[in-house]
Amino acid sequence: MDFSYSDTQQEIAAAVRDLCARFPAEYWRRCDAQLAYPDEFVAAMTEAGWLASLIPEAYGGSGLGLLDACVILQEINGQGGNAATCHAQMYTMASVLQHGSEQQKQAILPRIADGSLRLQAFGVTEPGAGSNTLRIKTFAKKVAGGYVINGQKIWTSRFRQSDMYLLLARTTPYEEVEKKTDGLSLFLVDIKKAGKALQARTIDTMLNHHTNEVFIENLEVGEEWRVGEEGKGFRYLLSSLNAERLLVASECIGDGRWFIEKARSYATERIVFDRPIGANQGVAFPIAKAHMNVSAAELMRNQAATLFDAGKPCGGEANMAKYLCSEASWEAAEAAMTTFGGFGFATEYDIERKWKETRLFRTAPISNNLVLAYVAQHLLEMPRSY
Repeated sequence: MDFSYSDTQQEIAAAVRDLCARFPAEYWRRCDAQLAYPDEFVAAMTEAGWLASLIPEAYGGSGLGLLDACVILQEINGQGGNAATCHAQMYTMASVLQHGSEQQKQAILPRIADGSLRLQAFGVTEPGAGSNTLRIKTFAKKVAGGYVINGQKIWTSRFRQSDMYLLLARTTPYEEVEKKTDGLSLFLVDIKKAGKALQARTIDTMLNHHTNEVFIENLEVGEEWRVGEEGKGFRYLLSSLNAERLLVASECIGDGRWFIEKARSYATERIVFDRPIGANQGVAFPIAKAHMNVSAAELMRNQAATLFDAGKPCGGEANMAKYLCSEASWEAAEAAMTTFGGFGFATEYDIERKWKETRLFRTAPISNNLVLAYVAQHLLEMPRSY
């Protein structure tokens, strides 16, 4: 029942905070205005070893726990940065780490650790399936020595900033499987070698997120690049999802802390009608409430990450943490936007930029409505809704 962070975790936070100081608000503002990928920041994170934190030491990584990784991303967003630009480098390789062959691990993990290979692109969602992953149609046909894959993916973020692509495809038609979670397989794809078999179209969005639609035409993948057994890919996918949920939740905590501090400081210094606006309960109470909810959500995240690191089931806790952290962060964003008033819309204050970034997490990587459905069905044993 010790709720304090370890000395190591506090040292990690301090070191990441120092790194982030090299990339002030002006840097992120410029990236946002130019829709630019923060190459310099990602390179600095890679060089410092933070993006290899979850890779075992045997493969050149740091061998840290998930809660340690959560602290890293939380600190980035807490300093006004955007960890979504590099977070997938941490969790996308989880399926390979847990279910990949030794050949696959030796081939990619050391290169991810030293920065010579980027694995940030994760191809799961499709236009026709949405959140119903089991209904994807991208199909991998078995041929001599491997597979030929055809299909289409959407919301594949950082595809253009990746060297490899973790791709989920059907290897058995949905109608022919005994269990609906069967018949899906995971593949590691070398983007450069794939050439014209992979075509990406950038999706313009309200925020600087670098996401794409990917068209797959006669993509040839050797059998040695299938992750684990054929048809078990959905189960392997789950290996990444709990980590993903908790890392994203951590970014939300960082955002929430950032919004609260910005709002607190502005409300204390801003004088209107001869008094600080923070003296008005209509301004102070939403900030105080957001602080309480972010603090409570952080405890849920810590519990879930502790279970994950102990190798214990944590699906319920990870989903609840993602929901609570994203909702608390959005509440803090709204409180900050209201506190700053018209200045909240001015780019020089960074509120509107972070407001857009944190709103995404109520929708992705999983809709909060789906989390509610999960909790109702699996934790409360209520009738299934989908």
